[in-house]
Amino acid sequence: MGERALFLDRDGVVNREVGFLVHKEEVQFVDGIFSLCKTARRLGYRLVIVTNQAGIARGFYTEADYHALMKWMREQFRREGVVFDGVYHSPYHPEHGVGKFKREHEDRKPGAGMLRRAARDLGLVLAESVMVGDRCTDVGAANAGGLRQAFLLRGTEDAPCGGVYARVDSLGEVEAWLVESERAGGVRPAR
Repeated sequence: MGERALFLDRDGVVNREVGFLVHKEEVQFVDGIFSLCKTARRLGYRLVIVTNQAGIARGFYTEADYHALMKWMREQFRREGVVFDGVYHSPYHPEHGVGKFKREHEDRKPGAGMLRRAARDLGLVLAESVMVGDRCTDVGAANAGGLRQAFLLRGTEDAPCGGVYARVDSLGEVEAWLVESERAGGVRPAR
């Protein structure tokens, strides 16, 4: 039997959306992200970031730049007592990519490649896992991966998405759902 995970999109969920983020000086963490992660961990969820990074595909920054920023971000979380079990990124874009990054790839959300890779690497049960995103591509990935629950955080993409998800105004709502779901025996979908 595997473990469950809380999958988090990065830009717009972990940190505020600022376009193509590459400099740590531009990072502003989303209100409630540290508390959500601590609560999820306490409830037995593994913590995994899954992020499309079209800025790499477009040549705005390199994978080395991305990894340096993620190293810094992970250090900020460690200072708050939060450790991520995995961080996965897709550097591809089928239309605007440059060179080897201009292509479709199963990892690029709404594909579920990053979720499936994390499941293999970490021994996760996707059907027991939860995704928090701020774009319809996040919902698509969660649905394609067969996740138990997908949440769409308002603010970045407010048009309705296809698929099954719950729209939330804050990460505090997701945190409350996790706690209530646990009390209810882990079977309460928020649809």
